[in-house]
Amino acid sequence: MALIVLVSILAVLQFFFFATQVAGARTRYGVAAPAVSGNEMFERYFRVQMNTLELLAMLLPALWLASLYVAPLWPFILGLIYLLGRFLYWRSYIASPGKRGAGFGLSMLPILILLVIGLVGCILQLAHGRSPFGHG
Repeated sequence: MALIVLVSILAVLQFFFFATQVAGARTRYGVAAPAVSGNEMFERYFRVQMNTLELLAMLLPALWLASLYVAPLWPFILGLIYLLGRFLYWRSYIASPGKRGAGFGLSMLPILILLVIGLVGCILQLAHGRSPFGHG
């Protein structure tokens, strides 16, 4: 389970990094708290942070639930892909919001796969009394 803990911590640290980027953008673009609009570049940083928060709320439970049914290496790898997707999303959204698609896809797809693993594992365990994937 250390791999699941590691990727969970990395995901929260990544979110923390994005939060620091928003704080810096607030100063750089003169957007005083509590405002969250008024400068397009600031709004890009803010939207990356908020979109990441929205996905983080799905990633973490999906990651842990999937790890109940498969070896932790697979959810860990999917978590790393998510992290890569988030960085790609951040870079592309700041540069040109219309080009954020690849980063968004690399963030959402791992979450969907993790959810399917958790759902299928749970259904099959309920039906057969054991995990179909040989774990959990």
